[in-house]
Amino acid sequence: MNVVLKNIDAVNAMVTITISKADYAEKVEKKLKEYRKKANIPGFRPGMTPMGLVKKMYGKGVLAEEVNQLISDTLYNHIKENNLNILGEPLPNETEQKPVNFDSEEDFEFVFDLAIAPELDINLTSKDKVVYYDITVNEEMVNNQIKSYTSRFGSYEQTDEVAENDVIKGQLLELNADKKVNEAGIKVADAVLSPVHIKDAKQKKAFVGAKKGDVITFNPQKAMENEADLASFLKISKDAVKDVTADFSFEIQQITRYNESPVDQSLFDKVFGEGKVKDEKEFRALIEEGVKESYVSDSDYKFGIDAKEVLVKKLDKVVFPEAFLKRWVLAANENLTAETVEKEFDLMLNDLKWYLIKNQLAKANACKVEKEDIEAFARKMAKIQFAQYGMLNVPEDILANYAQDMLKKEETIKNMVEKVLEEKVLEVVKASVKLDKKAISYEDFNKMFE
Repeated sequence: MNVVLKNIDAVNAMVTITISKADYAEKVEKKLKEYRKKANIPGFRPGMTPMGLVKKMYGKGVLAEEVNQLISDTLYNHIKENNLNILGEPLPNETEQKPVNFDSEEDFEFVFDLAIAPELDINLTSKDKVVYYDITVNEEMVNNQIKSYTSRFGSYEQTDEVAENDVIKGQLLELNADKKVNEAGIKVADAVLSPVHIKDAKQKKAFVGAKKGDVITFNPQKAMENEADLASFLKISKDAVKDVTADFSFEIQQITRYNESPVDQSLFDKVFGEGKVKDEKEFRALIEEGVKESYVSDSDYKFGIDAKEVLVKKLDKVVFPEAFLKRWVLAANENLTAETVEKEFDLMLNDLKWYLIKNQLAKANACKVEKEDIEAFARKMAKIQFAQYGMLNVPEDILANYAQDMLKKEETIKNMVEKVLEEKVLEVVKASVKLDKKAISYEDFNKMFE
């Protein structure tokens, strides 16, 4: 066997592998003997099929399989042993590779193209400047978060007079044209509605201010927002809704009102834990801190985008094996066309540049992803998800359990490893470059992504 590496230029190389019969004959013979033992051919007992027949039936396929495996192992061992930092995967050479004939040839030559990763010189200094947006928290944000808590931790009470946001329950009866009960009509024993969802002002007015025990006459067809709501209210199918145009009587039997929680010690304890907050001033301060913390990930995300742009720009003059990379992308993605690759290649190349930069910085700064890092990242993701629903004081054991559920999927773990490594690298970048900190409102921050 002979392996020859030829450097075409700094980022392109060609590998020629020549093998003779002696390199594969023993393995082919061994594989054919295995086939003979297992072959179930009419007219011959198992294991007694003549070897000549076995070779005729399976020889070409076994030869091709063993040669291809030998070529693959030889190629990748050569790459590994010679520390070749390749991009993508080796591709058959389009001009030097001769046709292979397994019927008549015993010696074979295979020629592959390799893309060699260029040498990168990534030096980070205070001369490199990256903007870091510090999202400001204003009083309105704090008030909105408090409003969210007072709504969530409110309580229900029974009352005697209907307000617009109340939920009322009662008996619903279909009426005839003379306003008397239609005995054959629709009857709902525990009908439920809320005036706030009644679209017609006149129909809504009939309920607001009514008292427990009152009987309201109204038209559900006019009152309900859509057919689905009306069907649910009347307990009938959507198909039958269009035929219901009559008025109905609604006897109010129960009025339920939801009262938001007052901003008091009870609310403080429910949000942050018993006794952790003593007054409204501390409550607001902790909420402001929580809101600001929730925006750190947004600021870091934007910093990551801007930092990548600064670093990738450093490679503007670095030559990449673009022709090879386009071939490789097409070969690796059956759904892509040459036109699509050409159109999106600049973005693909920038992603590759960032991948190489990230790995080089990770190696240079000993950035490693440990099991503890993955678990901490999963807990952070769990905390962010709970925070999206306003739950800022989730116990650590619940976060840990939620995180463990996330880590049951292998694909999730792989994604987290990449994200954690990128976070570590970006922390290195953040500590090495000059941060141009700029205060910005959340509204203006979001406009940058429109």
